[in-house]
Amino acid sequence: MPGLLKRIRGGVRRVRLPRTRRGRRRAYQVVVAASVLALAPATWLNATASPRLRTVADAPAAPVAIVFGAGLWNGEPSPYLAHRLDAAAALYDRGTVRAVLVTGDNSRRDYDEPDAMRSYLVRHGVPARKIVNDYAGFDTWDSCSRARRIFGVDRAVLVSQGFHIRRALALCTAAGIDAYGVGVAARHDVTWAYGGVREIFAAGKAAADALLRPDPHFLGPHEKGVAEALR
Repeated sequence: MPGLLKRIRGGVRRVRLPRTRRGRRRAYQVVVAASVLALAPATWLNATASPRLRTVADAPAAPVAIVFGAGLWNGEPSPYLAHRLDAAAALYDRGTVRAVLVTGDNSRRDYDEPDAMRSYLVRHGVPARKIVNDYAGFDTWDSCSRARRIFGVDRAVLVSQGFHIRRALALCTAAGIDAYGVGVAARHDVTWAYGGVREIFAAGKAAADALLRPDPHFLGPHEKGVAEALR
């Protein structure tokens, strides 16, 4: 960085501030510019998604609810994932949606988010024939892209925690889905704090995915599961 002299003494890196007023002003400008660039993706997510946030009570009708995976504990949905699934079951019970697409990670035999999500929903009153599994939702972009390209979803209510729902909305919109989002409340614990910090860094990847629209990690053939669930 111009004006900054860096030396390493005894294995410790020391940064010496510029001595001139012009150098200090330039260093300040660089820091401000870097901060703006770092926060720009998060600002874009908020501006894009916030107008489409709803609750279970006022979410608009849509054919499908999309529930994003959030981890398993001993083969069962984690508390965060269970809260998402509870909201999806409530949307189905209210008649807001007519089917549920559960999307998560099944990259190895001993870890199967979609089947665990499906079983949970069935236990909570959603008919098995109304639940569709996406086994290759390895990240949010993959889930959104596959929902549109593989399952033919063009309108949906997305269900996730509040710290993640804006990113999900922005990416599903970029994938071509007319989406609204339900941000499920969560206890402000360590997981919540981690999720909030993670979203700041994930916003940059989300902006790149929305701009470049890459193929998901696994695309595969078109599937009729959602169409059949809606019959």
